[in-house]
Amino acid sequence: MIRSLSLESRDMVQQIWALQHMAYPLEGKLIGFTELPPLMDTFDTISASGEDFYGVFNEDEELIGAIAVEKEDTQVTISRMMVHPAHFRKGIAASLIRYILDTYANTSLFIVSTGTKNTPAVSLYKKFGFTPVHTFEVAPGVELTEFYLSITNT
Repeated sequence: MIRSLSLESRDMVQQIWALQHMAYPLEGKLIGFTELPPLMDTFDTISASGEDFYGVFNEDEELIGAIAVEKEDTQVTISRMMVHPAHFRKGIAASLIRYILDTYANTSLFIVSTGTKNTPAVSLYKKFGFTPVHTFEVAPGVELTEFYLSITNT
C-alpha cells in the first residue's frame, strides 16, 4: 500500500534520505554522473523541498520505494523516484507511477526527467506512455531526457 509521507516527521525524512543514498548512486553509475542532486540533499533540504512524497513500505515498516512530485496548475512533475536496490524488479516503481497518475488524474501534463543512459527508467516511463521531448547536457558527456505524458480529460 502506498502512503503519503510527512516531511514534518524527522524519522520519515531520515528514511527518505537513506533511501536516496541507496538508490541514486546506482543511477549515477548507470549514467556516468555521481553528483546527482538527491545525493547532495540534507535533512533540511528534503524537509523544505515543497515536494509531495509518497512511499511503499515493507512488512517491517521500512521505506523501500518513494516518489516525489511538484504540482503546478495543470502539470505534475515527478521530481524523484527511488527504490531500495534489494527490491528492484518487483514492480514498486511502476506502482508508484500508477499511483501518481491516479492521484493526480485531473492533471493534463505529467513531466519526468532521467538520465538518457538509465535504460530501466527510460523503459518504465515509455511503458506508461511518456514520450521523450528533449535531451539536455547537465555535465560533460551526461545527458538527461525529459519525458511528457499528456492526458486529455473529458
